[in-house]
Amino acid sequence: MLDLSKLTTELRNERTLGLDMMTPLEIAKIMNSEDSNVVSAVGEVLPNVAKVIVLCTESLNAGGRIIYIGAGTSGRIGLLDAVECPPTFGVSSNTVVGLIAGGEPAFIKAVEGAEDSETMGEQDLKSIHLESRDVVIGLAASGRTPYVIGALKYAKEMGCPTAVIACNKESEMAKEADIAIEPVVGPEVLTGSTRLKAGTAQKMILNMISTGSMVGNGKVYENLMVDVMQTNEKLVVRAQNIVMEATGCEREKAAEILKESRGSVKTAITAILLNCNVGLANEKLAKAGGHIRKTLT
Repeated sequence: MLDLSKLTTELRNERTLGLDMMTPLEIAKIMNSEDSNVVSAVGEVLPNVAKVIVLCTESLNAGGRIIYIGAGTSGRIGLLDAVECPPTFGVSSNTVVGLIAGGEPAFIKAVEGAEDSETMGEQDLKSIHLESRDVVIGLAASGRTPYVIGALKYAKEMGCPTAVIACNKESEMAKEADIAIEPVVGPEVLTGSTRLKAGTAQKMILNMISTGSMVGNGKVYENLMVDVMQTNEKLVVRAQNIVMEATGCEREKAAEILKESRGSVKTAITAILLNCNVGLANEKLAKAGGHIRKTLT
Protein backbone atom coordinates (compact mmCIF):
# COMPACT_ATOMS: atom_id res chain seq x y z
CA MET A 1 0.00 0.00 0.00
CA LEU A 2 1.18 3.51 -0.82
CA ASP A 3 2.48 5.24 2.34
CA LEU A 4 1.67 8.96 2.42
CA SER A 5 2.20 9.37 6.15
CA LYS A 6 5.65 10.92 5.77
CA LEU A 7 4.50 13.65 3.39
CA THR A 8 4.06 17.03 5.04
CA THR A 9 1.27 17.81 2.61
CA GLU A 10 -0.74 14.85 3.96
CA LEU A 11 -0.41 15.59 7.69
CA ARG A 12 -3.24 16.99 9.80
CA ASN A 13 -3.02 20.65 10.77
CA GLU A 14 -3.24 20.97 14.55
CA ARG A 15 -4.65 24.49 14.23
CA THR A 16 -7.69 23.36 12.26
CA LEU A 17 -8.85 20.23 14.07
CA GLY A 18 -12.08 22.09 14.85
CA LEU A 19 -12.61 23.34 11.30
CA ASP A 20 -16.11 21.85 11.12
CA MET A 21 -17.19 23.90 14.15
CA MET A 22 -15.76 27.24 13.03
CA THR A 23 -17.84 30.20 11.91
CA PRO A 24 -17.36 31.48 8.35
CA LEU A 25 -15.26 34.37 9.68
CA GLU A 26 -13.11 32.01 11.74
CA ILE A 27 -12.55 29.81 8.67
CA ALA A 28 -11.55 32.84 6.61
CA LYS A 29 -9.19 34.05 9.36
CA ILE A 30 -7.45 30.71 9.87
CA MET A 31 -7.02 30.22 6.13
CA ASN A 32 -5.60 33.71 5.77
CA SER A 33 -3.23 33.06 8.65
CA GLU A 34 -2.07 29.76 7.14
CA ASP A 35 -1.61 31.37 3.73
CA SER A 36 0.92 33.75 5.25
CA ASN A 37 3.18 30.72 5.70
CA VAL A 38 3.28 30.26 1.93
CA VAL A 39 5.15 33.52 1.32
CA SER A 40 7.90 32.66 3.80
CA ALA A 41 8.18 29.09 2.49
CA VAL A 42 8.61 30.33 -1.07
CA GLY A 43 11.10 32.91 0.16
CA GLU A 44 13.36 30.12 1.39
CA VAL A 45 13.67 28.54 -2.06
CA LEU A 46 14.30 31.69 -4.12
CA PRO A 47 17.92 30.81 -5.00
CA ASN A 48 16.73 27.69 -6.82
CA VAL A 49 13.87 29.63 -8.42
CA ALA A 50 16.49 32.00 -9.81
CA LYS A 51 18.48 29.06 -11.21
CA VAL A 52 15.39 27.84 -13.04
CA ILE A 53 14.76 31.34 -14.42
CA VAL A 54 18.29 31.23 -15.87
CA LEU A 55 17.63 27.83 -17.47
CA CYS A 56 14.37 29.04 -18.99
CA THR A 57 15.88 32.30 -20.26
CA GLU A 58 18.67 30.40 -21.97
CA SER A 59 16.17 27.98 -23.46
CA LEU A 60 13.95 30.73 -24.85
CA ASN A 61 16.94 32.58 -26.29
CA ALA A 62 17.94 29.36 -28.06
CA GLY A 63 14.47 28.92 -29.54
CA GLY A 64 13.40 26.33 -26.98
CA ARG A 65 10.27 26.04 -24.88
CA ILE A 66 9.27 26.02 -21.24
CA ILE A 67 7.18 22.92 -20.57
CA TYR A 68 5.17 22.47 -17.39
CA ILE A 69 3.91 18.97 -16.68
CA GLY A 70 1.76 17.81 -13.79
CA ALA A 71 -1.42 16.09 -12.67
CA GLY A 72 -4.58 17.37 -11.01
CA THR A 73 -4.28 20.78 -9.36
CA SER A 74 -0.59 21.05 -10.20
CA GLY A 75 -1.24 20.34 -13.88
CA ARG A 76 -4.04 22.90 -13.97
CA ILE A 77 -1.82 25.55 -12.39
CA GLY A 78 0.83 24.88 -15.03
CA LEU A 79 -1.75 25.22 -17.79
CA LEU A 80 -3.04 28.46 -16.27
CA ASP A 81 0.41 30.05 -16.28
CA ALA A 82 1.14 28.79 -19.80
CA VAL A 83 -2.04 30.13 -21.42
CA GLU A 84 -1.49 33.59 -19.96
CA CYS A 85 1.92 33.99 -21.61
CA PRO A 86 0.83 34.64 -25.24
CA PRO A 87 -1.39 37.67 -24.50
CA THR A 88 0.97 39.03 -21.84
CA PHE A 89 4.30 38.61 -23.63
CA GLY A 90 3.37 38.26 -27.30
CA VAL A 91 4.80 34.75 -27.60
CA SER A 92 3.24 31.86 -29.48
CA SER A 93 1.13 29.29 -27.67
CA ASN A 94 3.99 26.86 -28.27
CA THR A 95 6.52 28.84 -26.24
CA VAL A 96 5.24 28.00 -22.76
CA VAL A 97 3.40 24.69 -22.80
CA GLY A 98 1.27 23.13 -20.08
CA LEU A 99 0.68 19.37 -20.02
CA ILE A 100 -1.71 17.64 -17.64
CA ALA A 101 -2.18 13.94 -16.94
CA GLY A 102 -5.26 12.83 -18.86
CA GLY A 103 -4.98 15.58 -21.48
CA GLU A 104 -7.08 18.72 -21.89
CA PRO A 105 -10.32 17.11 -20.62
CA ALA A 106 -8.59 16.68 -17.24
CA PHE A 107 -8.46 20.45 -16.83
CA ILE A 108 -12.22 20.42 -16.18
CA LYS A 109 -12.84 16.90 -14.92
CA ALA A 110 -10.43 14.53 -13.20
CA VAL A 111 -9.27 11.57 -15.28
CA GLU A 112 -8.96 8.68 -12.87
CA GLY A 113 -5.63 6.87 -12.80
CA ALA A 114 -3.90 9.13 -15.33
CA GLU A 115 -1.35 10.40 -12.82
CA ASP A 116 -0.29 6.84 -11.92
CA SER A 117 1.24 6.09 -15.32
CA GLU A 118 4.91 6.88 -15.96
CA THR A 119 4.53 5.97 -19.63
CA MET A 120 1.79 8.58 -20.15
CA GLY A 121 4.16 11.32 -19.02
CA GLU A 122 6.74 10.18 -21.54
CA GLN A 123 4.16 9.85 -24.31
CA ASP A 124 2.81 13.35 -23.70
CA LEU A 125 6.30 14.81 -24.12
CA LYS A 126 6.82 12.77 -27.27
CA SER A 127 3.52 14.06 -28.65
CA ILE A 128 4.82 17.65 -28.56
CA HIS A 129 8.17 16.59 -30.08
CA LEU A 130 10.38 17.38 -27.09
CA GLU A 131 13.83 18.75 -28.00
CA SER A 132 17.02 19.06 -25.98
CA ARG A 133 16.79 22.85 -25.99
CA ASP A 134 13.45 22.72 -24.11
CA VAL A 135 13.19 22.99 -20.32
CA VAL A 136 10.85 20.54 -18.57
CA ILE A 137 9.42 21.54 -15.18
CA GLY A 138 7.59 18.85 -13.24
CA LEU A 139 4.82 19.93 -10.88
CA ALA A 140 3.37 17.92 -7.98
CA ALA A 141 2.62 18.96 -4.42
CA SER A 142 3.49 15.46 -3.18
CA GLY A 143 6.68 15.22 -5.25
CA ARG A 144 5.95 11.55 -6.05
CA THR A 145 3.52 11.55 -9.02
CA PRO A 146 4.49 8.71 -11.42
CA TYR A 147 3.20 10.62 -14.47
CA VAL A 148 5.64 13.44 -13.75
CA ILE A 149 8.51 11.11 -12.83
CA GLY A 150 8.14 9.30 -16.15
CA ALA A 151 8.20 12.62 -18.00
CA LEU A 152 11.33 13.76 -16.17
CA LYS A 153 13.15 10.50 -16.93
CA TYR A 154 12.37 10.88 -20.63
CA ALA A 155 13.40 14.55 -20.61
CA LYS A 156 16.73 13.55 -19.08
CA GLU A 157 17.23 10.96 -21.82
CA MET A 158 16.62 13.71 -24.38
CA GLY A 159 19.23 15.94 -22.77
CA CYS A 160 16.77 18.58 -21.56
CA PRO A 161 17.39 20.74 -18.49
CA THR A 162 14.83 19.74 -15.85
CA ALA A 163 13.36 21.14 -12.65
CA VAL A 164 10.64 20.19 -10.20
CA ILE A 165 8.31 22.16 -7.96
CA ALA A 166 7.07 20.09 -5.03
CA CYS A 167 5.98 20.86 -1.47
CA ASN A 168 7.83 18.06 0.33
CA LYS A 169 11.58 18.00 0.95
CA GLU A 170 13.81 15.45 -0.79
CA SER A 171 10.97 14.25 -2.96
CA GLU A 172 11.12 11.34 -5.38
CA MET A 173 10.73 13.78 -8.26
CA ALA A 174 13.74 15.77 -7.08
CA LYS A 175 15.96 12.76 -7.71
CA GLU A 176 15.09 12.97 -11.42
CA ALA A 177 15.68 16.71 -11.89
CA ASP A 178 18.62 19.07 -12.24
CA ILE A 179 17.04 21.62 -9.88
CA ALA A 180 14.48 21.00 -7.13
CA ILE A 181 12.28 23.79 -5.79
CA GLU A 182 10.65 22.45 -2.64
CA PRO A 183 8.83 25.01 -0.48
CA VAL A 184 7.39 23.35 2.62
CA VAL A 185 4.14 25.15 3.35
CA GLY A 186 3.03 22.81 6.13
CA PRO A 187 -0.13 20.75 6.56
CA GLU A 188 -3.19 22.07 4.77
CA VAL A 189 -6.17 23.67 6.53
CA LEU A 190 -8.24 20.86 5.03
CA THR A 191 -6.12 17.72 5.40
CA GLY A 192 -4.54 16.66 2.12
CA SER A 193 -6.24 19.35 0.03
CA THR A 194 -3.15 20.55 -1.80
CA ARG A 195 -5.17 22.90 -4.00
CA LEU A 196 -4.81 25.26 -1.02
CA LYS A 197 -1.37 26.32 0.30
CA ALA A 198 0.62 23.96 -1.92
CA GLY A 199 -1.25 25.14 -4.99
CA THR A 200 -0.70 28.78 -4.03
CA ALA A 201 3.03 28.18 -3.60
CA GLN A 202 3.31 26.52 -7.00
CA LYS A 203 1.46 29.38 -8.70
CA MET A 204 3.68 31.97 -7.01
CA ILE A 205 6.78 30.19 -8.23
CA LEU A 206 5.49 29.78 -11.78
CA ASN A 207 4.69 33.51 -11.81
CA MET A 208 8.36 34.16 -11.03
CA ILE A 209 9.69 31.68 -13.57
CA SER A 210 7.59 32.81 -16.52
CA THR A 211 7.91 36.53 -15.78
CA GLY A 212 11.63 36.34 -15.02
CA SER A 213 12.46 34.38 -18.14
CA MET A 214 10.41 36.74 -20.31
CA VAL A 215 12.29 39.69 -18.82
CA GLY A 216 15.49 37.93 -19.81
CA ASN A 217 14.08 37.38 -23.29
CA GLY A 218 13.46 41.11 -23.89
CA LYS A 219 9.69 41.05 -23.40
CA VAL A 220 9.82 43.78 -20.75
CA TYR A 221 11.09 47.37 -20.74
CA GLU A 222 11.28 49.00 -17.31
CA ASN A 223 8.25 47.21 -15.80
CA LEU A 224 6.09 47.41 -18.92
CA MET A 225 4.73 44.57 -21.12
CA VAL A 226 6.20 45.75 -24.40
CA ASP A 227 5.15 42.72 -26.44
CA VAL A 228 1.53 42.68 -25.27
CA MET A 229 -0.87 41.43 -27.95
CA GLN A 230 -3.77 43.70 -28.88
CA THR A 231 -6.52 41.12 -29.12
CA ASN A 232 -9.36 43.22 -27.71
CA GLU A 233 -10.36 46.83 -27.09
CA LYS A 234 -8.91 46.86 -23.58
CA LEU A 235 -5.53 45.68 -24.83
CA VAL A 236 -5.51 48.26 -27.63
CA VAL A 237 -5.86 50.97 -25.01
CA ARG A 238 -3.28 49.26 -22.80
CA ALA A 239 -0.79 49.22 -25.69
CA GLN A 240 -1.26 52.95 -26.18
CA ASN A 241 -0.88 53.52 -22.44
CA ILE A 242 2.36 51.54 -22.39
CA VAL A 243 3.84 53.58 -25.23
CA MET A 244 2.79 56.77 -23.45
CA GLU A 245 4.30 55.64 -20.13
CA ALA A 246 7.59 54.59 -21.72
CA THR A 247 8.09 57.67 -23.87
CA GLY A 248 6.03 60.48 -22.36
CA CYS A 249 4.18 61.05 -25.64
CA GLU A 250 0.48 61.90 -26.03
CA ARG A 251 -2.16 59.31 -26.95
CA GLU A 252 -2.52 60.60 -30.50
CA LYS A 253 1.20 60.10 -31.12
CA ALA A 254 1.10 56.66 -29.49
CA ALA A 255 -1.80 55.53 -31.66
CA GLU A 256 -0.11 56.88 -34.80
CA ILE A 257 3.23 55.17 -34.23
CA LEU A 258 1.54 51.92 -33.19
CA LYS A 259 -0.29 51.92 -36.50
CA GLU A 260 2.97 52.48 -38.36
CA SER A 261 4.55 49.70 -36.29
CA ARG A 262 1.73 47.29 -37.17
CA GLY A 263 0.75 47.09 -33.53
CA SER A 264 4.23 46.40 -32.14
CA VAL A 265 4.51 48.24 -28.85
CA LYS A 266 8.22 47.49 -28.67
CA THR A 267 8.88 48.97 -32.11
CA ALA A 268 6.78 52.04 -31.36
CA ILE A 269 8.64 52.77 -28.12
CA THR A 270 12.05 52.29 -29.75
CA ALA A 271 11.18 54.55 -32.67
CA ILE A 272 10.07 57.34 -30.35
CA LEU A 273 12.94 57.04 -27.90
CA LEU A 274 15.54 56.97 -30.67
CA ASN A 275 13.67 59.51 -32.78
CA CYS A 276 13.92 57.26 -35.82
CA ASN A 277 11.57 55.59 -38.28
CA VAL A 278 9.93 52.24 -37.71
CA GLY A 279 12.24 50.41 -40.10
CA LEU A 280 15.39 51.56 -38.32
CA ALA A 281 13.79 50.81 -34.93
CA ASN A 282 13.19 47.22 -36.03
CA GLU A 283 16.79 46.89 -37.23
CA LYS A 284 18.15 48.13 -33.91
CA LEU A 285 15.85 45.82 -31.97
CA ALA A 286 17.00 42.86 -34.02
CA LYS A 287 20.65 43.67 -33.28
CA ALA A 288 19.80 44.05 -29.58
CA GLY A 289 18.06 40.70 -29.37
CA GLY A 290 14.71 42.37 -28.85
CA HIS A 291 15.78 44.34 -25.75
CA ILE A 292 14.68 47.97 -25.93
CA ARG A 293 17.16 49.08 -23.26
CA LYS A 294 20.09 47.68 -25.25
CA THR A 295 19.11 49.85 -28.25
CA LEU A 296 19.53 52.94 -26.09
CA THR A 297 23.18 52.36 -25.16
